Amino acid sequence: MSRSIDRSVPGGGSRIAHCIISGSLGKLLGYHHKWICRYCDLYEVLQAAFGEIDTEKKGTIETGLVPQLISKLLGDASLKKGSLLQLRANTKAKNGVVQFSEFVTIMSETMSQTTEWGALKTEINGYVGIDTIQEQIRKKALKRGFDYNIMVVGASGLGKSTLVNTLFKAKISRRSAEENSEELPPPIPKTVEVKSISHVIEENGVRLKLTVTDTPGFGDHINNENCWIPIEEYINEQYEKYLSEEINISRKKHIPDSRVHVCLYFIAPTGHGLKPLDVEFMKRLAKVVNVVPVISKADTLIIEERQLFKKRIKMALNKNTIETYPMKNLEEDEEDTALNDALRDQMPFAVVGSDKLHELDGREILGRLTNWGLIEVENPNHCEFSNLRDMLIRTHLQDLKEITDTIHYENFRYERLQARQNTKKCDSTTK
Repeated sequence: MSRSIDRSVPGGGSRIAHCIISGSLGKLLGYHHKWICRYCDLYEVLQAAFGEIDTEKKGTIETGLVPQLISKLLGDASLKKGSLLQLRANTKAKNGVVQFSEFVTIMSETMSQTTEWGALKTEINGYVGIDTIQEQIRKKALKRGFDYNIMVVGASGLGKSTLVNTLFKAKISRRSAEENSEELPPPIPKTVEVKSISHVIEENGVRLKLTVTDTPGFGDHINNENCWIPIEEYINEQYEKYLSEEINISRKKHIPDSRVHVCLYFIAPTGHGLKPLDVEFMKRLAKVVNVVPVISKADTLIIEERQLFKKRIKMALNKNTIETYPMKNLEEDEEDTALNDALRDQMPFAVVGSDKLHELDGREILGRLTNWGLIEVENPNHCEFSNLRDMLIRTHLQDLKEITDTIHYENFRYERLQARQNTKKCDSTTK
């Protein structure tokens, strides 16, 4: 399908200006998100396809006919986007029917967020060179490097520092940087503290600025009421810093990103279930950050105990409507859904951490030596550390950053700007 697109609109101006009012600014201004308007070439395509199914020219179709319409418009891409579009159609449907204007909105919301347009793509007649974009992005990204910010939360003695060191195979944790191994553990602080340490690590030409935030004192007192507040405040402070830079008139070319991308919440291996503190913390923090629960020191549980413990934790999370990462209904296609469903089935990860090397069959491996044998940290038959590591670093690192930016930070940004706008309105009315 090859088309030339006339950019002009009646009355002059750009078609883009008529078509695009989106994102948080649009929400703040009170506009409904609409990306395809009646001046668009795409609008005419949608109108024609809708009309072929709306044979009685009522301006509506039954929601059950939406998949047929989607298939007609998107072709192969409908296999990936069909379920999402159907869900949106069901949400907007009234009395089992969808109006054309509602269908345009549904397609607008979907197509503005993806380049998978299927049969609606415009064909090109020869080599242009857009396939080099990926390499251009890679080169620029490698020059700048990457940021990744991890927070670890849990009572003392659960192996938080050791696990972080094991994840990155280096002395990464704050404890490792501040102490010698011969020294006694530091005293428990009287209140919850939030402390961060940053490193730059490099592997095969890829530089990563890694910041690890620890929360000494959490859950270590007789009265742990409201002990999550300093942690929540810290997370929101990082959002506030980013927002201040973002709306600054003379903002930096590259805004430093100190936003917490993932919070590892360490659950004590009691075998009984979640404590009230565990439930309260995850319930509150899952609204502002990607929370990944882990069962620490899983080698203290036998396999049967571990499976029962995980089952009890999942039941408690469901009962209290706590949505940990990866969140449902955010996947873009069936491949993402299948991968994330598998991760959700494995959670919470039962992990063992160790930064000590042992020799086994001529190989050096990370593990813990016990009276019963060697626990291999990276052996999936021994614990689920490798599953956690793969998700945090090898498969979902970028997704964790994107969800932080597009969901958690965006929610904070919207609420903060909305509050500022309301304050301005109040000030103007009192003058």
